[in-house]
Amino acid sequence: MLDFGEETGANQAGMNQTIAFTTQGVADVRTIVLSAIAMAMTTVSVLAPTSASAQDAGHRIAVVDVAYIFKNNEGIKQQVKAVEDNLKSFDTELTAKREELKAAAEKLKTFQPNSPEYTAQEERVASMESKLRLDMARKRKELADREAKIYYDNYKLITSGVQAIAEYHKINLVLRYNSEDMDLAQGESVIRGVMRNIVYHDEQLDMTGAVMSYLDKKLLAVKPGGTPNRQ
Repeated sequence: MLDFGEETGANQAGMNQTIAFTTQGVADVRTIVLSAIAMAMTTVSVLAPTSASAQDAGHRIAVVDVAYIFKNNEGIKQQVKAVEDNLKSFDTELTAKREELKAAAEKLKTFQPNSPEYTAQEERVASMESKLRLDMARKRKELADREAKIYYDNYKLITSGVQAIAEYHKINLVLRYNSEDMDLAQGESVIRGVMRNIVYHDEQLDMTGAVMSYLDKKLLAVKPGGTPNRQ
């Protein structure tokens, strides 16, 4: 959950450029920030910048788990499910067409080679097979394009949410991180964990929950075809 109520201590000597939260005006800033968080998590409205304060003197950072949002946001999951359902429907269609092609190929065997009937049936089988391959290629491209659009549209929404929340809280930098636990039984999971750019962060710097709430507001409905309803 996003919580910027706790400010870090004074910058260490000799490290004036180190990313840190200033301690000036702690009580007032804590009150302002906690109220802002409550607004972001309940109304998820478009956030407006706060007035300048002592915190502007330093740098503020936060982190967000984009992969977690894509996997767990209900609006995005509905869009992905729509594509998957379409694929299942096409698979059913494909099975029927394959059976039809198989029956046509079997019928071809009943004709005498080089006979007019054989030639006509052979052309029919070739035409059916060609059309089936073309239909499959077109469907694969259609579904790939739809899936790409889902990721594109929702990533744009995620970044707009991150920007709105960051500007409201006077955050200078938001880093992407992966909260997934490493699974020793899966080599790829271990590699992903070892290659993480962020080794440690305070949980109060995580704005993933606030961004999820922002998306819930934006994805109240989904248009046919799996695209978000823009508001």
